[in-house]
Amino acid sequence: MSAYTIILDSPLLLSLFAGILGLLVGSFLNVLIYRLPVIMQRGWKQECQEFLELPITEPSPKVFNLCLPASRCPHCDAGIKSYQNIPVLSYLFLKGQCANCQQKISSRYPFVEAFTGIASAAVAYQLGGQIETIFALFLTWTLIALSGIDIDHQLLPDNITLPVLWLGLLLSLFNIYTDPVSSIIGALAGYLSLWSIYWLFKLITGKEGMGYGDFKLLALLGAWLGWQYLTIIILLSSLVGAIIGISMIIILGRDKNIPIPFGPYLAIAGWIALLWGDSINSVYLTSIGL
Repeated sequence: MSAYTIILDSPLLLSLFAGILGLLVGSFLNVLIYRLPVIMQRGWKQECQEFLELPITEPSPKVFNLCLPASRCPHCDAGIKSYQNIPVLSYLFLKGQCANCQQKISSRYPFVEAFTGIASAAVAYQLGGQIETIFALFLTWTLIALSGIDIDHQLLPDNITLPVLWLGLLLSLFNIYTDPVSSIIGALAGYLSLWSIYWLFKLITGKEGMGYGDFKLLALLGAWLGWQYLTIIILLSSLVGAIIGISMIIILGRDKNIPIPFGPYLAIAGWIALLWGDSINSVYLTSIGL
């Protein structure tokens, strides 16, 4: 029996493997969450300057993408060596400080790495050794990246959301997670449902309650899971959002007028539906007498 077969047949080994892989991916997600918005903003600025025929006053660095330049300390600009970039462990070994200047390193980096590892292990344990697990891991990593960017910038980039939405539609052709009809209806209903709520809220209050990126994210989840899960996702995301939002206002004293991104709550609800949606839907339908 090959090592590959042993791992697939053992939920614990598969979860361990997925967790380690998740830690490594989480390190990359930290880069993605920080750099992608910067790349996009520089692109928008250059496009505006070119359209308005204005001189480019602040030329961008020669190379700035998701791979280059190599990671550096934001305080002293010292390069981060490979052994200083081991997910979670390096942060603990360095006691949360830069090895060169001893400035504090944000605890967010190991948090994203650890959270990605734990979430990846949970996906593997719940779904087991099947093709759906591979795509579920990819969706999990996508949702974490989108959540991080939305928290920082209140932005859900189309160049992540839309390709993953199309991937969900493509997977439905092979009946992975759902069938093509449910996937197409899920994408349409997901977008239009939040779009309708957005305009209703704006007509009543004169304010924008959410962004268009939220519509596209729910359309993505509808495309992957089918329209049958949209009600559960909307209810769960609203519940989680209300609990966290109220807690931040009461406990942390957050100004209630400061917008709270809705994308992370949709992502959490979608991820829960991905793993436990059948059970939740069954309980929900039973509770309403269906």
